[in-house]
Amino acid sequence: MALRGCLRAGRGLLRAAGPRGPPARWGCAGGRPPAFGFLFDVDGVLVRGSQVVPAARQAFQRLADSRGRLRVPVVFLTNAGNCLRSAKAQELSQALGLQVSPEQVILSHSPLRLFSQFHQKCMLVAGQGPVEENAQKLGFKHVVTIEALRKAYPLLDMVDQSRRPKELPPPTTGFPTVEGVILFGEPVRWETSLQLIIDILLSNGNPGAELQDIPYPHLPVLACNMDLLWMAEAKMPRFGHGTFLLCLESIYKKVTGRELKYEALIGKPSSVTYRYAEYLIKQQAEEQGWKSPIRRLYAVGDNPMSDIYGANLYNNYLKSAHQNQVQAGVKRSPQAASPQTEDHLELRKGYNNSVESCKSILVCTGVYRRNVDVPSNTEECMTETVFHGHRDFCFDPSLVEASYIVQDVNDAVQLAFKKENWS
Repeated sequence: MALRGCLRAGRGLLRAAGPRGPPARWGCAGGRPPAFGFLFDVDGVLVRGSQVVPAARQAFQRLADSRGRLRVPVVFLTNAGNCLRSAKAQELSQALGLQVSPEQVILSHSPLRLFSQFHQKCMLVAGQGPVEENAQKLGFKHVVTIEALRKAYPLLDMVDQSRRPKELPPPTTGFPTVEGVILFGEPVRWETSLQLIIDILLSNGNPGAELQDIPYPHLPVLACNMDLLWMAEAKMPRFGHGTFLLCLESIYKKVTGRELKYEALIGKPSSVTYRYAEYLIKQQAEEQGWKSPIRRLYAVGDNPMSDIYGANLYNNYLKSAHQNQVQAGVKRSPQAASPQTEDHLELRKGYNNSVESCKSILVCTGVYRRNVDVPSNTEECMTETVFHGHRDFCFDPSLVEASYIVQDVNDAVQLAFKKENWS
């Protein structure tokens, strides 16, 4: 499966995380160190487009002490990827009125730093924003953008007639052979990206050559962010990168008769992303000298098919791992953990696998909206009738049922505090 490659590439995950600067200012309630941490989605939970969700600032006032220091470790876990980590941290700082460090932010592409087997290859990158800079910061040494490919081969991009060359251009020379594709996020001109990515896959990285036998397996494809939809200022959800991936997969299969294969799918709901988030939560607690081990994570999101599915999938992994600790030498059953959650991630020396659960909290300020008030029993089941997840993730109705449903992120924080008996 595609995600097996993702987890294999995560070998050495925690060692590869690199040096970390200090996170935002921290405090501690009444001298009692926290045994829990928060994983906050961003779009639809803290902001909608450029507008701050009012409950977000209220929530972080609760999370901070009287001097503005966070009392609990926090990671911002977003499937956004068309920006730099530092830029997202700055956006969050302005939105929340609290200093957010880049080390507290996980973007959909952050785990790509682990895929060192591709760092020396010539990779075509697609998306928008600083995709070339993002790739370079993640360790990729040889990067080609969609725009550079289009300029090198002007006869490939023919949908927009105004961009077609007026005269037949000379043959392209000296352009490197593409050895793989990275899909960072939804591009601006979908028709251009779809056409050129398909060209690269069909030509084995040489789009100027005549098409002969179609290579299969095709060149490696790494995709970040599988969200079909996301919530901005509009009343209805907007297309996400998952919609672009759906188009790409459909075109490739229609043209070749074969399935498009991914070397890795990362970002929520992939378990490798949550494993990385758990590590950052523990790092924050260690840096503050909080001796109490982190036992529970609360993942707050608005999208059942990414935030809730991912948190529940990781919760299943944690339960399975805990059973393995209790019953040493007993192999996990296939039902207990899917191949996506197989533990191929090496922990650094001394790493304490103390986390026991990852509870999912669904808010109603984003993709998931209800026409009725939040029920008094917030643990009642919520079942999706349409599967909005990616093709390579099996649909399990139990994985889109949130542990709790609340109105907004402020209610989510209050709920977690109550569960933890936290002042």
